[in-house]
Amino acid sequence: MLTQQDFLKAQENLKGVIHCTPLDYSKTFSDLSQNQIYLKLENLQKTGSFKIRGAFHKIASLSEEERKNGVIAASAGNHAQGVAFGAASAGIPCIIVMPESAPLAKVEATSAYGAQVILSGKNYDEAYARALELQKEKGMAYVHAFDDRDVIVGQGTIALEILEQLPDVDVLVTPIGGGGLVAGVAAAAKLMKPEIQIVGVEAAGAACMRHSLDQGCLTTLESAATIADGILVRRPGTITFEMTRAHVDHVLTVEEDEIAKAMLLCIERNKMVVEGAGATGLAAVIYDKLPFKNKKVAVLISGGNVDVNFLSRIIERGLVEAGRYLRIATKVPDKPGVLQDVLKIFADERANIIGIQHHRMGNHVMLGEAEIEIDVETRDLRHQELILQRLQEMGYGVTTR
Repeated sequence: MLTQQDFLKAQENLKGVIHCTPLDYSKTFSDLSQNQIYLKLENLQKTGSFKIRGAFHKIASLSEEERKNGVIAASAGNHAQGVAFGAASAGIPCIIVMPESAPLAKVEATSAYGAQVILSGKNYDEAYARALELQKEKGMAYVHAFDDRDVIVGQGTIALEILEQLPDVDVLVTPIGGGGLVAGVAAAAKLMKPEIQIVGVEAAGAACMRHSLDQGCLTTLESAATIADGILVRRPGTITFEMTRAHVDHVLTVEEDEIAKAMLLCIERNKMVVEGAGATGLAAVIYDKLPFKNKKVAVLISGGNVDVNFLSRIIERGLVEAGRYLRIATKVPDKPGVLQDVLKIFADERANIIGIQHHRMGNHVMLGEAEIEIDVETRDLRHQELILQRLQEMGYGVTTR
């Protein structure tokens, strides 16, 4: 049973170590959701994520005997950096096992903090299994990414900050992976303000907590996949599941395209980079999934560590979801002037063409015709509909890709 004193002690341990991150009011997202939306910017935290809170508090709570052989952890990236930072601050050895698919930016950042990084396994669960093997071999203290009392308490210090910054907040919205963040935030917030509402948000492709709650017991997903690699977990923690069931009021899910659009809006409207896991709560806001209106809502932006190459793909996906990018293909008679007629439609509708491919040969291209593939920037979904309608009125059969 956690107490208010547990969270206050953790807050004291973290003084001078972490940033008290901003809680920014967003008019854009407030207008979209009909709530007053405040963003808790843990993407501006040291190591680029909230994870440093739990990792550092755990290491600070270890006995001298436990520290003797150093610490080990498994992580997709953010917890890795938090543990590496904490170990470096304590002057103890550190091994981090990361999935082979871990973003390069997170691998390099973890190494830069002085940790020995071992890439093993296709996902977090396989990396975790390898880390446990090494922990037994080397006698190191294990720092779990989420299913650990001290880690959970460290994450809960975010709730203390939010309540200090916005005492009359009604709702806290936080991402869910293994559940350490939502469990800590919910427990701390309810101790300080019992009437507060807690909403957890998972990626639909890795909704292990939602699935376990629906089943009424701790369960493991057969498979999981999401662009939000920081919350790509197939099984919640034992501790975190029970705490979520006890303290969290709503657990929602968001789709991949919704996460991508939230990331894109953060870049465009707020001028900040947010990783997929960090954008899940905001995606729930944007797509009107919160069961509240006219409330003061603090949305936790949990991290900003995203690989630049991956970010470019996310931006493209977000543009497609927002109706800002369209790729079409159509077949036309292969004779002079036809391409000009097609392009005039785009010019009339003031759509910006960014790429054209013209093919006379192919399995589905008949003699005397050509296939044109066009990439175009559009304003929104309605703009796309107008363009497609114009093309069809001109007799061109169009497919979108």
